[in-house]
Amino acid sequence: MESKKILIIGGGLEGVNAALDRAQAGAKVTILEKFPTLGAERIPRDRLITPEDAFVNPDLEKVRSNSSIDILTYSEIKRLRKDNGRVKAKILKRSIRVDNSKCTDCKACIRVCPVNMFDDFNEGFGFRTAVDYCNPTTGEYNIFKEDMPVCQRTCPVNLDIRSYVGLIADGKYLESLAVIRDRLPLPGSIGRVCPHPCETACNRQYLDKPISICFLKRFVSDVELSKGIEPAYETPERKFPEKVGIVGAGPAGLACAYDLARLGYKDIEIFETLPVPGGYLWVGIPEYRLPKKLLQREVDLICSMGVNIHYNTRIGKDISFDDLKKNFDALFVGAGCHRGLKLAVPGEDEYMGKGVIDCVTFLREQALGRLPKAKGKLIVIGGGNAAIDSARVGWRMGFDEVYILYRRTKKEMPANPWEIDAAEHEGVKLQYLAAPVEITGDGKKATGMKCIKMELGEPDASGRRRPVPKEGSEYVIEAETIVPAISQGTDLSLLPRDHTFKISRHGTFEIDPYTGETSIPGVFAGGDVVSGPDIAIRAIAGGKKGALGIHEYLRSR
Repeated sequence: MESKKILIIGGGLEGVNAALDRAQAGAKVTILEKFPTLGAERIPRDRLITPEDAFVNPDLEKVRSNSSIDILTYSEIKRLRKDNGRVKAKILKRSIRVDNSKCTDCKACIRVCPVNMFDDFNEGFGFRTAVDYCNPTTGEYNIFKEDMPVCQRTCPVNLDIRSYVGLIADGKYLESLAVIRDRLPLPGSIGRVCPHPCETACNRQYLDKPISICFLKRFVSDVELSKGIEPAYETPERKFPEKVGIVGAGPAGLACAYDLARLGYKDIEIFETLPVPGGYLWVGIPEYRLPKKLLQREVDLICSMGVNIHYNTRIGKDISFDDLKKNFDALFVGAGCHRGLKLAVPGEDEYMGKGVIDCVTFLREQALGRLPKAKGKLIVIGGGNAAIDSARVGWRMGFDEVYILYRRTKKEMPANPWEIDAAEHEGVKLQYLAAPVEITGDGKKATGMKCIKMELGEPDASGRRRPVPKEGSEYVIEAETIVPAISQGTDLSLLPRDHTFKISRHGTFEIDPYTGETSIPGVFAGGDVVSGPDIAIRAIAGGKKGALGIHEYLRSR
């Protein structure tokens, strides 16, 4: 008979007593406690605690001396999953970082510690040092240190920001770039387009202002470029023979291929509908924000690792999805969100392609040089980055006037604030609290848009105040080109009609949150086809997750 193994989370009085009871019943018990010692939540922190103190649990020594009880202090659960009727736990064990055998309890470490942090023992009110005194029986100390800096934890790909910023400070620019490339295959591109969520978490903001983490990424990439250095990506021995197919050469697909090549897979094929690489980075981000020459250079470096890209190849048309499954040992789908959503107003369908063009198509055709010459006025509807990009591209194309209509105020616009300011500076006319009612036309082409003024009401599900139409406030703006830019969606036409994938109500793939595997074994997905339209760095994170999931899947077969 297999012995029972029990994990008890929490080393307070209840956890200690439960462990003793279960051990006495014959079970093998592990106590997991987030503090450096058991019973820590009962210990006052303003004086030395001795074993005689009333706060000390008399059963602590019984637990420590019981051979059936393992103690994991300063630890926490990172993941739980079922495994053949049992539960497997992934546990993070932190280091105490103090040699307590040499400690004399002088408390000098507390007095001189230069680190001020929020006092988590008092719900974040006030500050304390990083030195913590916890042990009720021996008076041991420990130094609190997160498993990774908060900026690194906030970064979707967990870039080692502290290391690469420190190397830049030491003037070691190329070494810094090598640290970045360990986690990020497109440093120059992402350094130009990332909205840098890491900077919002930078602890430096509590002293003056956050470090320009994203710009520093671009800086070291530009240093390499300016010196004419062509790095050779180190490729490990090609030790794994399995074939991996990737749908989409966007940030998710490229990241997946990059990591698989570094793991040692020798047969990686990417299938891309477009004639260019990069996905939305190429056909959705304008040239003035991300130069195509730079993006092509970074893609070429990935291809130099043995990755092959097949352009102008649409899955579901040129190659069936079922054939891909037959020809490859594992698949990754990173097809992005390349379908512009409609306004659903009268006249939109009638004049689609006759003056009305969705933002995804507008930006793509402009990037590929296939848009007709600009003339007259341009109206863009929306408040996100795609709307701002469409308007600024239109201004550069030479439209006489460019308008952005947004149904809320500038404060509620989801676009990057610096992009909004740049659009206004260039002459784009932003009309806030305005919504489309109807697209007007002469029967052959669109001639303008009927709009209505809005006012803000109660907050909706997003937390933003709901725009409410003002009765009798309709007006018309004449325009030759109208670009709806309200959002993007996935195009699942690559899948067969009788597919059995689990698809969310938003039209995205449902995946295992840890491996990236879809409901079909051996098929993985990541990026916008899973999350919906999102930032490129998160798509890269999805590709990296998929690569690791594929590796685990193939090695466990």
